[in-house]
Amino acid sequence: MSSAPGYFVSFEGGDGVGKTTHVRLLGDWLHEVTGREVVVTREPGGTPLGLELRRLVMHGDDMDARSEALLYAADRAHHVATVVRPAIERGAVVLTDRYLDSSVAYQAGGRELSEEEVEALSLWATRDLLPDVTVLLDLDPVVGAARLSGEPDRLERAGDEFHRRTRETFLRRAAADPERWVVVDASAPLDDVQAQVRVDVAARLDLTPALVDPVDVSSLVEPVETRWRLARPADEEGRE
Repeated sequence: MSSAPGYFVSFEGGDGVGKTTHVRLLGDWLHEVTGREVVVTREPGGTPLGLELRRLVMHGDDMDARSEALLYAADRAHHVATVVRPAIERGAVVLTDRYLDSSVAYQAGGRELSEEEVEALSLWATRDLLPDVTVLLDLDPVVGAARLSGEPDRLERAGDEFHRRTRETFLRRAAADPERWVVVDASAPLDDVQAQVRVDVAARLDLTPALVDPVDVSSLVEPVETRWRLARPADEEGRE
């Protein structure tokens, strides 16, 4: 059990913004320069149960909006109880690809359920656990959709208006809580986006790199362009 405090960082944004890539690159960098344990996970699908729930909500039969919201909340409750909270308690830095703000953006903003009810459901499921920092990778949904490949999942098929509402919800939540959120322009080159993510997260968490000058991020960004494909799990190709 580490005596250092654990941290919890979530990445949010629409489809195709690059969350999976940037979560894994940030995780590699944080472990390298701080020496801390870093846990990289995702929602849905961060546990064996979550993988089954992911299959149902993203690739299964169509379902009504409330059923969808409840399945995401069930995955989140199990994920926090078995992965996220134990890691934080032992002093790890936890990075998750999506968390409760995705439910609010997609099920409330996109599906037009009550934002307050969807958020309350997730807070109940997680016993009020919120990230220390939430990184919003912001991108025009039309641009994000053009980055995708393969057969679209249920959410990707929801239409332009759905994804416009989702993006607006993310941006509104970020503007309302600037102490938790940082917004990064995901249309920039990958290495520039990753450099900004590293600077913002390290500053917000007051994480001091153990191996390099904390101001000198540029020297660590150069290999990103050649490493990013290796950082993507096989089932996430084109679906970030």
